[in-house]
Amino acid sequence: MGETIRLTSKFDGFELAAYHAPVADARRGGIVLVQEIFGVTDHIRELADGFAEDGYEVIAPSFYDRLEPGFEADYSQAAIAKGVQYSTATPWDQVAGDLQAAIDALAPAVFVTGFCWGGAAAWLAACRCTGVSAASAFYGRRISELVDETPKVPTILHFGRNDASIPMEKVEEIREKHPDVPVHVYDAGHGFVSDRRADYNPDAARLARLRTLQVFMNNGGGRGEM
Repeated sequence: MGETIRLTSKFDGFELAAYHAPVADARRGGIVLVQEIFGVTDHIRELADGFAEDGYEVIAPSFYDRLEPGFEADYSQAAIAKGVQYSTATPWDQVAGDLQAAIDALAPAVFVTGFCWGGAAAWLAACRCTGVSAASAFYGRRISELVDETPKVPTILHFGRNDASIPMEKVEEIREKHPDVPVHVYDAGHGFVSDRRADYNPDAARLARLRTLQVFMNNGGGRGEM
């Protein structure tokens, strides 16, 4: 359904690839969809295609292109180790510049969502980037690194109560520092949206997606308006 396009980062002028899923009918707005540590995988492309079917033009940038163009990993331990390595080698200032390039390409009415590492990147976009209307961040473990920054747009967060990588005390810290940010906790583990993972929880995934679409629709994502 989609195609590969190129974006020019606002951070350093680097040209990175991105998966672009256009809409077939009236456009509600645009969504920047941020990958997990595994890159722009089949799962990420399927999510992008799904949002496109809902009327949102989607761009999913390949944030690790500077390290390995076209990086796309499975869920093996070796792949996880490489994904973690690439995520820690990708500074947040650079991520913000790459995000801004995708946001500008989708304007107007742009929303940001992301998963795992991408959940923290979605939070970053809400805090630092311009042209964002709302954001929805899924199980963003590294939001704790950015917790002193405050979203400038409506933002919702999704966590799994049984996520061993994100202790509930970290979630409570976010709640305490940002009482105006809705934090939804599901009876699920990490990665509960992905049907490729052991923690996949279809009920939690469906509810979190509905909440995401609701906050987007409430903040400018109306079909045929853009």
